[in-house]
Amino acid sequence: MFDRALLETSFAQARPFPQYIDADAARAPHWWQVHARSQLTSAQSALLASFTRKVNVLCLSGTWCGDCAQQVPLLHRIAEGSPHIDLRCIDRTEAAALSDQVTICGGARVPVVIFMSEDFAPCGVLGDCTLTRYRAIASRKLDGACELPWAKNSDEEMHATLADWLGEFERVQWMLRLSPRLRALHGD
Repeated sequence: MFDRALLETSFAQARPFPQYIDADAARAPHWWQVHARSQLTSAQSALLASFTRKVNVLCLSGTWCGDCAQQVPLLHRIAEGSPHIDLRCIDRTEAAALSDQVTICGGARVPVVIFMSEDFAPCGVLGDCTLTRYRAIASRKLDGACELPWAKNSDEEMHATLADWLGEFERVQWMLRLSPRLRALHGD
């Protein structure tokens, strides 16, 4: 599926969320507003605190993208909840070779999130929207409205989208925790 060396190289080139988003001073405030509005519940925080396996998470993104502005800050909020999550972001144009490998529905889409083990074995890809996000966008677009990148989505949609993403983080964590290869490596 993926060349591990390409994943590792792309991950090394990517930046942590704050450095990634703050490099675009004009758009950063919108991203930080979404981050500020997002909060983990106590149950979500407890779930993240229970993670024991390191997961490398690479987000192909674009600071110009409305879907990225509404979702990538949620990924950062999730990553803040566990020392075992290393989230990095990279503009898809800076990772063109990798971006070409993760087209969705026949095109280069963002955000695309690649979940990897501690040694960069691929564990999953999710993009460009979660189910909650697709439902909300479809409701708005199919009813004739056009979504704007800076439009504030409802808190309900944001929290449900965060829960969708958290579910994928949890799925990958269980995959890593139950992996015979990693269990042998860690002696558990």
